[in-house]
Amino acid sequence: MTTTSRTAARAALPRVRLYETVRTAHLERAHELAPASIVYRRRRYDFDDDLARGLDLVEAGPLRAARVLLRSDVRELEINEPLMVSSLRRTALALAAVDLRRLLRRPRTLVVTYAIANDDPFRPPARPGLRGRLRRLLDARLIALVARRVDRVVLGTPAAQELYAARVPGLLAHAEHVLLPALPTACGCGPLDAHDPDEVLFVGAFEERKGVPQLLAAWPLVHAARPTARLTLVGKGPLADDVHRFAAERPEVTVVVDPPRPQVHARQRRAAVAVLLSQRTRTWREQVGLPVVEGLAHGCAVLTTTETGLASWLREHGHGVVEPTAAPADVAAALLALLDRRRPAADVLADLPDVDGRLAADTWLLRAR
Repeated sequence: MTTTSRTAARAALPRVRLYETVRTAHLERAHELAPASIVYRRRRYDFDDDLARGLDLVEAGPLRAARVLLRSDVRELEINEPLMVSSLRRTALALAAVDLRRLLRRPRTLVVTYAIANDDPFRPPARPGLRGRLRRLLDARLIALVARRVDRVVLGTPAAQELYAARVPGLLAHAEHVLLPALPTACGCGPLDAHDPDEVLFVGAFEERKGVPQLLAAWPLVHAARPTARLTLVGKGPLADDVHRFAAERPEVTVVVDPPRPQVHARQRRAAVAVLLSQRTRTWREQVGLPVVEGLAHGCAVLTTTETGLASWLREHGHGVVEPTAAPADVAAALLALLDRRRPAADVLADLPDVDGRLAADTWLLRAR
């Protein structure tokens, strides 16, 4: 199958996934999941055209996506989860389109969703006012509307399960649902038993929300206590200048800007600890954290914050979890504890499931009716 052009009038496959954005990780996963057309709004900066080959991709805004679905033979539709407020209107339009097909005596579309949200969209806004209250009222009604149309839902993190039980109990009351943590299996990219016990790795966007300032503030304390420790920062982003200035003064720090994926995997195989100190913003909270998942898949110990939806699982399985406001000394202490433990990759991998959590979710969501 060739990649569908952005002007495609319909999805080629009866199974459709509705995405807000598509990035390299989505494309990699799409080759593993059951075949499906992907209707998406925009590409992320790391969209890999080579990985897009062989996938049926349709780039479409909200109205056009609805038209594509209306014209397509959609038997199964995976939507963005109801608490993903940024895509609520697009999702509601898509559901209206597939339900309109029933007037043409087409089979009812099975609607499923994979839920990993852990940020309450109804927490106090930064700028309360009439406009904000009206927006929240509309969002609440759309969330309820979308939730009522969902037939099956997989909850990908304990935090998501708690949030939906509190905020959208109707979804869990009527839809088939199950908790399948978003955990990986061991990556098959190469041998995972060659960790450097002094190597610490950050992979991700050089942004405040990814905890880059917190990591840079803690690192001098880590290196002072453990002079053999080394830090590699892989990525790019608005804080790139700060990262490069920091590394220029510290020979034990290496910066790698946006390398090819095989190089990222090679560094993950070598690192002892993967770090992602996620910080909440006014409109965003880390759901899982791809660097967390990839670190686990390569047998790394993980240091993260309570912001990720997997925080409770990570804490229970011997990884480091700190508050997002933790002082540099506390972050350094947590990182040093993981380095000192010298946890073997095999020990980390032993805690992971036999089937990748997202693949297991896909199988459960799209099993025969």
